[in-house]
Amino acid sequence: MGKALYAGSFDPMTNGHLDILKRASRLFDEVVVAIGVHPAKPGLFSFEERAALIREALKGEGSAIEVISFSGLVVETAREVGADILLRGLRDATDFDYEMQMAGMNASLAPQIDTVFLPASAPSRPITATLVRQIAAMGGDVSAFVPAPVAIALKRKFA
Repeated sequence: MGKALYAGSFDPMTNGHLDILKRASRLFDEVVVAIGVHPAKPGLFSFEERAALIREALKGEGSAIEVISFSGLVVETAREVGADILLRGLRDATDFDYEMQMAGMNASLAPQIDTVFLPASAPSRPITATLVRQIAAMGGDVSAFVPAPVAIALKRKFA
């Protein structure tokens, strides 16, 4: 079904992200994870750390998922890697409204690239990277919300 680009900050990767990636790897021939990197907006984890955590979380999944960085328009990144699909996960109606606006703008900029939405699975709907960071920063257990390598990295980061 082509090549999909799944873009986001993944800071940190959550079980919701992992769920979308696992499902996408069954739907598309290739999936590229594009980690947004903005020099003026440093994340909790560096690009290298985020990429390593994503690769570690996907170990044993049998899927060939490429991880790259990007700092410009997502449609330009899709063009650069030869993706014909922008993949987006949806948790709720708020996500849907925002993502529909983005899909419309991206379609105006690159009509040959389609956006495909995958709904979050029920267990991952309430999970956001922001909430995970906040819980981890306050010493809470986030192991139910993130892959095991990410939980370990968060524990180290806030130790």
